[in-house]
Amino acid sequence: MTSVLTKRADFLAANAGLRNARAGFVLLTRPNDGQGIRYGITVTKKIGNAVVRNRMKRRFRELLRAALPEQGLPDHDHVLIGRAGGIERDFHLMAEELSKALGRAREGRGDPAGGRRPRRGDRRK
Repeated sequence: MTSVLTKRADFLAANAGLRNARAGFVLLTRPNDGQGIRYGITVTKKIGNAVVRNRMKRRFRELLRAALPEQGLPDHDHVLIGRAGGIERDFHLMAEELSKALGRAREGRGDPAGGRRPRRGDRRK
């Protein structure tokens, strides 16, 4: 049985966990002290208007519903963050990418933190 993350604190805590980036999304996973498999979805306004964001969230919800019962990490929070390429991406391709990302998370492997680009305001002189 999976449950949905609703509290901002849970999303912020997941940000400190493992990060697996793909073209259409970023998967964050973090242990949650025996609270079962939980998931959350976030799509920022940078992605598009409300129609686009809601469509993306529906696609993510369906991806997670299909994948988490078999492939989800037990007693972990799973957070999917939408990326700009995720709305046009083929659904089956995204399902495969989610499966691979969950496999990497299960092995304890994430993307290196050094690969992140600095935000606009963070540029060093």
